[in-house]
Amino acid sequence: MALINPHINFNGNAEEAFTFYKSVFGGEFAKIIRFKDLASPEFRVAESEENKIMHIALPIGKCNMLMANDVPEILGKINENENRSKIAISAESKEEADRLFNGLSVGGQIEGPIGDSPWGSYFGCFRDKFGIEWMVEFTQQ
Repeated sequence: MALINPHINFNGNAEEAFTFYKSVFGGEFAKIIRFKDLASPEFRVAESEENKIMHIALPIGKCNMLMANDVPEILGKINENENRSKIAISAESKEEADRLFNGLSVGGQIEGPIGDSPWGSYFGCFRDKFGIEWMVEFTQQ
């Protein structure tokens, strides 16, 4: 069965926010990926964004994960009172990821088609027909 976890977008202060959340919840970060970690000729990263967070994850309890990223400047600032968070689904298989992605995105707007990502997972994102933003990901263990 898939797990659902909150995912928050930040305007450049994800690391600061997650350091604070870690001080409250405890634990250690499960993953930190900076934009510079993914830089390549196909995925250019501006020098001003190299150290910003592409993905950060903090385990909360036994099964939950709080996740976030900094929104790249090229996409503009996010409205912190609207569309700041997404629902992230961690699927147990590519087949489950495809089923959930294809089912939930019907009538919606696909922002990133599901497929192999530069960071090594199977990933896709969309806004459903009700305006809710979703990310579906499968990571081979």
